[in-house]
Amino acid sequence: MASSRRSGRSETRQVAALPWRRTEAGVQVLMITSRETRRWVIPKGGRMSGKTDPEAAAIEAMEEAGVQGKVGQTALGVFRYQKVFSAEDVRPYVVAVYPLRVLIQLGAWPEAHERDRRWMSLEEAAAAVHEPDLAALIRAFAPRE
Repeated sequence: MASSRRSGRSETRQVAALPWRRTEAGVQVLMITSRETRRWVIPKGGRMSGKTDPEAAAIEAMEEAGVQGKVGQTALGVFRYQKVFSAEDVRPYVVAVYPLRVLIQLGAWPEAHERDRRWMSLEEAAAAVHEPDLAALIRAFAPRE
């Protein structure tokens, strides 16, 4: 008789924003550093009760990157990563990514003292991230606005 128990840990769902702007040089995305490893990432966090996933992604962008703007209602796609809490505790995450056209960039924001931020070309940003799925999403990003 087959067991009905799940094997392994299920993925935790998160949301992320891909903050972007259009310049004379082309489309740029705003990357931030993670707090622990200082790797280049995009603003992301848990889903929020009472908020749509795009709204939650926009809140993460404001808190982590200090930007506000128009968030897309359709995810660009998803990427997966594993967060290491300890040698025995590695958790899988799946992250839905929503485009956020930046209209306001704040000089001070909640996590300014914890993170760096930098505007990058799509190719620079794709090369800077460690997750292959996220790099592919960034490379393929072509805003319609």
